[in-house]
Amino acid sequence: MSGWVTVGVDGSVHSLDAVAWAAREAENRNATLRVVHVLHQPATVAFDPGLARAAADRLREEAKQLVDDAAARARSIAPDIGISELVLPGEPLTVLEEQSRSSQLVVVGSRGRGGFKSLLLGSTAIGLAAHGRCPVLVVREQTDPSGPILLGVDGSPAGAAAVRFALEEAAAQGARVVALHAWTNWNAPMPPPQDPKEPYSNRPGVLATAEERLLTEALAGTSERYPDVKVEHRTVRGPTRPALIEASRSARLTVVGSRGRGGFSGLLLGSVSQAVLHHARSPVAIVRG
Repeated sequence: MSGWVTVGVDGSVHSLDAVAWAAREAENRNATLRVVHVLHQPATVAFDPGLARAAADRLREEAKQLVDDAAARARSIAPDIGISELVLPGEPLTVLEEQSRSSQLVVVGSRGRGGFKSLLLGSTAIGLAAHGRCPVLVVREQTDPSGPILLGVDGSPAGAAAVRFALEEAAAQGARVVALHAWTNWNAPMPPPQDPKEPYSNRPGVLATAEERLLTEALAGTSERYPDVKVEHRTVRGPTRPALIEASRSARLTVVGSRGRGGFSGLLLGSVSQAVLHHARSPVAIVRG
C-alpha cells in the first residue's frame, strides 16, 4: 500500500457517497483508506456523573458503529483495499485538516447531517477546501459516470497542480478530459503591442490567440506522460465561473486550482474555486499549488 486516502464520515447520505468515491480512489492509488469520524461532544450539565458517563459511552458506541458501517460500504466497492477506522475527538474541520497533512487526498460529502437543507455546501467542506494540505474532493450530486473530467485551466501554479491531478484521475478512471480555459478582455493579460509606439496596435484576434496558446502551454507534455488519456482543448470567451459551472453538468468530476492567476496572494480560495464548490453540478476537487 502507498499512502492514505482519508474520508470524513458522519452518517449522512452525502458522507456515504463520499465513502464510495474514496474507496475507488484508494483502490486506484493502491492506498489505504482511512475512515474518520469526529466525535464532537457538546457541553452538558448532569447532576448524576453516572448518567454523564452513560451518555458519553453511548455516543462512542454510535460513533464506532458509524465507522464500521462506512468501512463495510467501502469493502463492498473495493474489497481488496486496506481500511483504517478512526474515531477522534474534536471539531471536524480541525481534525480533518490535521489528517490531510499525511494524506494523498481527503474526500468529504458536500453537506453533513447537521447542515441546513437550504445550504448548498456545509461549513466543513468549505473550510477543508480552503485549509486542507492536500487535494480535497467534495462529493455532491452524482452525474453521468461516463462523462469527462472537467479541468479548469488558467496558467497559475495551483492550476498546474490541478492539471496533474486531473490527468492522473483520468488515467486511473479511464476517462477523457475537457480542459477549459475561459477569458475576457478584463481578466486576460494584454500581449505586448506589435508597434511599441502604438500601445493599442494589436490586430483583432491577437488576444484570443494568446489565450489559446496559454491553454496549450499549460497542457504541454501531458500527451507524452498520459498517452492513453484523450484531452479536449476548449477555449471560451466569457466569464470563467459560469463557463465552468455550465460545463460541469455533463462532467463526472470538476477539477480546479485553489486560487487563480488573478487572485490576491492572501486568499486561500479564489472566487472561481469558491463558485465552483458551491454551484458545480458534479463532485469537485480543489487542488493547491
